[in-house]
Amino acid sequence: MSAVAEKVISVQDVAIYQDKTLVLDQLQFDIHQGEFVYLIGKTGAGKSSLLKTLYGELPLMKGQISIAGTSLMKLKQKEIPALRRQLGIVFQDFQLLTDRSVHENLRFVLKATGWKNKEEIQQRIEEVLGLVGLPTKDFKMPHELSGGEQQRVVIARALLNKPAIILADEPTGNLDPDTSQEIMKLLIRISKEQNTAVLMATHDYMIIERFPARLLKCEGGKVIDLGGILF
Repeated sequence: MSAVAEKVISVQDVAIYQDKTLVLDQLQFDIHQGEFVYLIGKTGAGKSSLLKTLYGELPLMKGQISIAGTSLMKLKQKEIPALRRQLGIVFQDFQLLTDRSVHENLRFVLKATGWKNKEEIQQRIEEVLGLVGLPTKDFKMPHELSGGEQQRVVIARALLNKPAIILADEPTGNLDPDTSQEIMKLLIRISKEQNTAVLMATHDYMIIERFPARLLKCEGGKVIDLGGILF
């Protein structure tokens, strides 16, 4: 990571609430362009609540969060789609549209985020499928793909709008160890080659040992920066 890499996420004196319950307090950390960061902690420690706040599903009640230049304080409902165009979101359970082909899943997202030109849509779909190693799978239905291939499609979907950061919530949680390693290699390569920051929540300490990076730990209502090796 370059010493002058710009901040993609800046979190200053933030409290995270789930409904009216305080989950995390006094959060203070930055994530820079192209940086790979793990978010760890026990179940219920606040990892998912933090991610949901970052992508606008939970409102920011206290403090300042800036993502790719967008302030989340006083973020209006109608502004959330624009925020999410700055983000790529990768879920554990894929959340692909099961009644549509890979191509139609990706086209749906592009159309929903304002793309209109057919040639540009086609070109971008081909680009992201190439990036994730699935250049010939565009016609397949999700159920015809392995779990690893489905997660690659999810990552392709996350890359469509050239996000500043990917937020990944347990992206290897439903995958076997070998497939998990392949997905990790892909996310790390994207982080390096596309200069895209990645914040990945995980319980998988074998993955962290195999692919060490900076660690943020949710514990005791706080987020502790444990440092670590940066890619």
